[in-house]
Amino acid sequence: MTEVRNRSPRELRIGCAVFFFISGFGYSSWASRIPSVQQHLNLSEAQLGTLLFALPIGLMLTLPVTGRLLSHYASRTIMMMGALLFNIVLFFLGLGTEVWQFYIILFAFGAARNLLNLSVNAQSVGVQSLYTKSVITTFHGIWSLAGFAGAAVGYLMVRFNIGLFYHLGAVSILLCITSLYFYSYSFYEKPKPVERKPFLILPDRYMLKFAIISFACMACENTMYDWSAIYFDKAIHAGQSASTAAFVVYMVAMTTGRFAGDKLVVLTGIKNLLNYSGWFIFCGLTLAVALPHPVTAGLGFILVGLGVSCVVPLVFSIAGKSAKLSSGAAIASISTIGYFGFLLVPPVIGYMAQAFGMRWSFGLIALLGGLIVLMVRKIEEE
Repeated sequence: MTEVRNRSPRELRIGCAVFFFISGFGYSSWASRIPSVQQHLNLSEAQLGTLLFALPIGLMLTLPVTGRLLSHYASRTIMMMGALLFNIVLFFLGLGTEVWQFYIILFAFGAARNLLNLSVNAQSVGVQSLYTKSVITTFHGIWSLAGFAGAAVGYLMVRFNIGLFYHLGAVSILLCITSLYFYSYSFYEKPKPVERKPFLILPDRYMLKFAIISFACMACENTMYDWSAIYFDKAIHAGQSASTAAFVVYMVAMTTGRFAGDKLVVLTGIKNLLNYSGWFIFCGLTLAVALPHPVTAGLGFILVGLGVSCVVPLVFSIAGKSAKLSSGAAIASISTIGYFGFLLVPPVIGYMAQAFGMRWSFGLIALLGGLIVLMVRKIEEE
């Protein structure tokens, strides 16, 4: 994998998009089978939350390692290594039979996911440098599209009673082959050593509202990844097939919102769209909690998917124009807090559900949509 072929910007863009697709499809393939794992292991919501916590621990602990690797090796090399490890671990998720095994495998899955995600985002920055128009947001839309596709396949696997091993094993093998084939389409850039930075870059007072918006949105987004199907199963008693379908519905809505986001910004403006997004999240989750029926909850999940779709990139675009900080420093500080929302809140949902019930836990998450609305108002006041 040392050969560097001359590729056109279009080919490099396709290659980067493929690796975003691999990341999204592999992760949603696992997420779509979380109810199957809970049922197989006979776990309560709190026990499942503890189990799911292994993934963000693996991710967080490997953040500095990945950063160091990217400063010494080309991002395409780390991306390829991350893609292969990610899918090999996905294969082992299909082999797990005991709780302790899933703890170890999910920890490794989080570490591999971090390796892939940071490097593929570095690739997207490199590809963007080849274009005068913006192309980088499309990659995130493709990640969502892949998430939808993975969820849809997961639904079919559950619908036809295909075992976890055969499902994840087949996905793993196909994605490994795809990674190997499209490696030559990746962007090569000589690594540039960077100065040593602190592990956590925290936002200042001015950036805090942007960080809170990012935290709230990412927490809602990953809560839906991990718990939307469980909510349909436990709170609505809709059955496993309908529960997986609920996750698919959410992914379709989020994907649609991301591809439509640029046009919506032109029509409404960034701040208005952020405000609408917060209301969509709040109203969607409130609807799913207040009227726990498959139709009303499904409609609520659609609103949540649309709500979370564009918030983070829009917040980055506003904060990046700050006169007080460089765009890189501003986005880095916001990402730190937002990442904690994405990684830490969903596992806590299990403990909340165990103590108060699934509907109450989702009701509390709905308040994060209201928090987004309040923070957006603070932006408008300045």
